[in-house]
Amino acid sequence: MKRRDFNLLFLGGAKRVSMARHFKEAAQAMGLQCNIYSYEMSGHEAIASEATVIEGLRWADPAVDAHLRGIIAEHHIHAVIPFVDGAVAVAARLADVAFVPCGTPESADAMFDKVRAARIFADAGLPIPTTYSEGMPSLRLIAKPRRGSASKGIVEIHSLQELDTILGKSSEYLIQERIDNRREYTVDCYADVNTGEVLVACPRVRLQVAGGEVTKTITVDNRALQDLSARAIDAIGLRGAITVQFIEDLDDGRFLLMEINPRLGGGAVCSVAAGADIPGLIIRQALGMPITKPEWTPGVEIARYPAEVVFFPNK
Repeated sequence: MKRRDFNLLFLGGAKRVSMARHFKEAAQAMGLQCNIYSYEMSGHEAIASEATVIEGLRWADPAVDAHLRGIIAEHHIHAVIPFVDGAVAVAARLADVAFVPCGTPESADAMFDKVRAARIFADAGLPIPTTYSEGMPSLRLIAKPRRGSASKGIVEIHSLQELDTILGKSSEYLIQERIDNRREYTVDCYADVNTGEVLVACPRVRLQVAGGEVTKTITVDNRALQDLSARAIDAIGLRGAITVQFIEDLDDGRFLLMEINPRLGGGAVCSVAAGADIPGLIIRQALGMPITKPEWTPGVEIARYPAEVVFFPNK
């Protein structure tokens, strides 16, 4: 019997080769054939080893929505998965023509503005690093570009001169206390798109990071982080695949919420490998199939490595 097709569109999935394989494996376990397309600026991206690459427009291009809608119709796309910040709001605007497991365009805009997000977290009573206010005596501060990502543009403040420089353009930064003795965590989550119930909250320690992206990470059994993540997701009203970032202040044991990205993170392959079957949940929800909370295993570690995809002329 011919398998039923499940057609998936990645937005900015250039390096997400392992995640593409996890989606294919999840679909195969359900008796489905997963066909993946990936919307990229160039056809020469690593994801071409697992997907059909469609060269497209920039996320800010006024024509991008219409272009994507045409692709969704042409390839009978069931679900759209954003993998980069700029694609989240774009994907959310397509929810009327495909299953999109992320929040609304408004929630994406709020979470990707660090200043606005910090206010939302504070108003919800969530624990965050102390945010700088005028006259704050401590110089253990860090300034983050309010719309930055992948740790780019972060400035550590060690002197009054550095502080004055940042304050001169304070509208461009979120300025908070700097936690020097810390441990960093990511919690890979999935909230039922219909009910908001958090079905997955899998914490992992960020053991090594390069270029803002984790290269070595391990899942951990930490009930406090699971509960905090579920509380944050519920308070903000997010849905679908969500990446929650925390730091632990090793001097006093505080867990502090740093940011929430309403999309799958690059290191989520570790949680999926541990049994947190987010790809399976997405496929099932897209097709209206029953879903249950998956069981995952702590202590599962991954080490990510670069690999080559070779493109020959005219191929």
